[in-house]
Amino acid sequence: MEDSGARTRGRGRPVIDRQGVVGAALGLLDEVGVDGLSMRRLAERVGVKAASLYWHVRDKEELLGLLADEICAGVREPNLDLPWRDKLETLVRENRRVLLGHRDAARILAGTVPSGPNRLRLAETMLGTLLGAGFSRRDTVRAAFLLTDYATHFVAEESRFDGAGEPHDLSESGDLAQVRRQFETLPEEEYPIAVALAGHLTDPDDAEGRFEFGLEALLDGLEKKLASRGPTGERSG
Repeated sequence: MEDSGARTRGRGRPVIDRQGVVGAALGLLDEVGVDGLSMRRLAERVGVKAASLYWHVRDKEELLGLLADEICAGVREPNLDLPWRDKLETLVRENRRVLLGHRDAARILAGTVPSGPNRLRLAETMLGTLLGAGFSRRDTVRAAFLLTDYATHFVAEESRFDGAGEPHDLSESGDLAQVRRQFETLPEEEYPIAVALAGHLTDPDDAEGRFEFGLEALLDGLEKKLASRGPTGERSG
């Protein structure tokens, strides 16, 4: 049975708390998406008037920040004994797994500041891993943004074509098959490569492969950059 996020007290009036509100909002998010999520709808879900929610959540902006942190609670941290590259690989994969588990999760994380305890915990882990590997402070921050943004924006694009991101950014009848047809019917004399690669460009089963390809390329680049630096963190040569 669906959790409304509220208990009841005397005369059947619901008792809500912030965690209950966030839990109910997460369930509603999966049903209607971020654009359909409103304080009014959430109030209906928990069985109270909208004004009652404002005792717990200031507005939708704060609600989205709380949702982002709640989503990140599901990210499993890597084994501390792993080498730095394996730790980062695990974190980025976990980010993708969790973001794919909730509708519009990538959009919410991309649009909110990481200020909650779960997101800050993950940031500490990633930043600490990079610093511990030997990256300079500036490069640590750059690499952390790079890896976090990669997972978030990959999922945002990936979700356009599956249930996690409904409704699609395409037309109602639009899907990957339609996109493939568009590529295949381009004037071949003008776009011979796009036509020849239409199947690969729109392969619905290659999301995992594309993600892993990109992640490996990013980590290879970071590893190479780290190896090019001397023991003081300065570029060698």
